Amino acid sequence: MLRQQPSPASAATPVAIDPQRLATEMADVMAALFVVVERETELVRAGRVSDAMMLETDKSALSRRYVNLVSALKASQPHLRAVAPDLLTTLQRQHEMFRAMLQVNLTVLATAHAVSEGVVRGVNAEVQRRNIPQTYTANGQRATPGPRHITPLAISKSL
Repeated sequence: MLRQQPSPASAATPVAIDPQRLATEMADVMAALFVVVERETELVRAGRVSDAMMLETDKSALSRRYVNLVSALKASQPHLRAVAPDLLTTLQRQHEMFRAMLQVNLTVLATAHAVSEGVVRGVNAEVQRRNIPQTYTANGQRATPGPRHITPLAISKSL
């Protein structure tokens, strides 16, 4: 079996990046992700959660590209700072605006989650109240039902 050894020149030489191409790609990915997340926020606010879930594939793919680009930017930050400091500043500003928009999206999603959880808990409490026998003990106190009287609530998470 022959094994190829990596050439010393390729292992020691850092890959030169084009700062403009990296910045353009980052801006494009942030813009595309912004559109998807903004649409998701609108759909969830409108109560169309099943439609919002359809965006998950696009959102995941764009998120992966975004994370990869952020990693590339972090790795090449010293080079970018030396070659194109204004480009780096612009990207940081865009990133801050992007983070603010993501915060709004996370707030909307957390609110929708809390509301849906409250509805499910309310339905469960009503089902349990109706299923538990209303009995009293010998000294007139309301009897605490045992676990055999509690009916589990089954929920289908598929929309």
